[in-house]
Amino acid sequence: MAVTEPAPAVRPHPRGGKEHQGGEGREGYEGILRRQSLRESAARTYARSLPIVPVRARGLTIEGADGRRYLDCLSGAGTLALGHNHPVVLEAIKKVIDSGAPLHVLDLATPVKDAFTTELFATLPGPLADDARIQFCGPAGTDAVEAALKLARTATGRSGLLAFTGAYHGMTAGALDASGGAPDVRVTRLPYPQDYRCPFGVGGDRGAELGARWTENLLDDPKSGAGTPAAMILEPVQGEGGVIPAPDAWLRRMRRITEERGIPLIADEVQTGVGRTGAFWAVEHSGVVPDVMVLSKAIGGSLPLAVVVYRSSLDAWQPGAHAGTFRGNQLAMAAGAATLAYVRENALADRAATLGARMLARLQGLATAHPCIGDVRGRGLMIGVELVDPDADDPAATVPPPAPELAAAVQRACLDRGLIVELGGRSNAVVRLLPPLTLTDEQAVAVLDRFADALAAAERAGHHRNDTGPSH
Repeated sequence: MAVTEPAPAVRPHPRGGKEHQGGEGREGYEGILRRQSLRESAARTYARSLPIVPVRARGLTIEGADGRRYLDCLSGAGTLALGHNHPVVLEAIKKVIDSGAPLHVLDLATPVKDAFTTELFATLPGPLADDARIQFCGPAGTDAVEAALKLARTATGRSGLLAFTGAYHGMTAGALDASGGAPDVRVTRLPYPQDYRCPFGVGGDRGAELGARWTENLLDDPKSGAGTPAAMILEPVQGEGGVIPAPDAWLRRMRRITEERGIPLIADEVQTGVGRTGAFWAVEHSGVVPDVMVLSKAIGGSLPLAVVVYRSSLDAWQPGAHAGTFRGNQLAMAAGAATLAYVRENALADRAATLGARMLARLQGLATAHPCIGDVRGRGLMIGVELVDPDADDPAATVPPPAPELAAAVQRACLDRGLIVELGGRSNAVVRLLPPLTLTDEQAVAVLDRFADALAAAERAGHHRNDTGPSH
């Protein structure tokens, strides 16, 4: 993010003393932030735009060391499907700890692992669950992406990859290659359909159709330079790319294109999974069954866990071809199984669809009174509000340019009002809302009230000019 951090006013105490020991209250809170600024790397991100020190949390609410309470619509970047410290999650973790079961078991079979796998398979699209294999990876989604790419390359004997502009698949080398930020000769970029900033300038069904034709032509043209790749990887809703849902018809078209050409389709459901978009898995909106699903975040019930689920025909690995020391996280599996079961049994995906549609409608109404809101979009409780500069003078532009400076001001104003939101999108001008699926009607109203007030305050402060500086 294009966010700077003030230099610490004083150096921390070397050892001992009230400030070093932390504690709550403003002195302890400011001391912790100063020490973080001195000790942690320049790569830290959330800490820059969200200068808070969480000490307690429950559901939607976080309490900071300064005594302030915040409504958390970041939810650990979508990890906390049930919010903070949900009772069923805490009980599942406590049960494993109290049982005396080993917590570190590599990839050995355990009752906890068996229960997690059984629950996960019960939620998968039927045709995949009936013929699936699972690989437990390292603890993060990017580890699962790396495993999925290695799997596809092993199974097909090919090395190329089809990925999409605006994609985000993680921070390790292979995952970054597949993301939209770094070029790689093995990765062919394809246009991801979007209405507001359509790469073909038309949007809607026509824009999606042109993107699909581009893909087909690229694959079928012997002189395109693309060849037949090992896989296509896509997000059913681009999250970091700006909360852009893939049109259902386009997603079905990608499934048909890959199937007809023997190209495995990898669905990255790291952020969209476990009910977030109004279906248990986002691919279910379109009826698509991918060959591989990459899963993390919410499947661990707030703890680190990542897996790849794939068709058995792709299981061409030799023993030890992909491993990871911490792929047997028993506490995460217990918390994950409890979360998956709770979401399924309480129809929280349906709840996300209903409440998300209501929130989108109110935000779209807000846009009519605020020209700086260029677009409101999303699916379920994965919502994005793109902020623009409506006064920019560019007659050639079909839509106003993004306004990252305004978005950053809105994020700060939200924090001042006790609301935590994230920014994303190509220019970091999309305010993202990822509340837990347990969000109540009253909490949804409070979130939107605070956002509306923050937007109005940022506008009054004059943060409306386009910022062309670097984004994160």
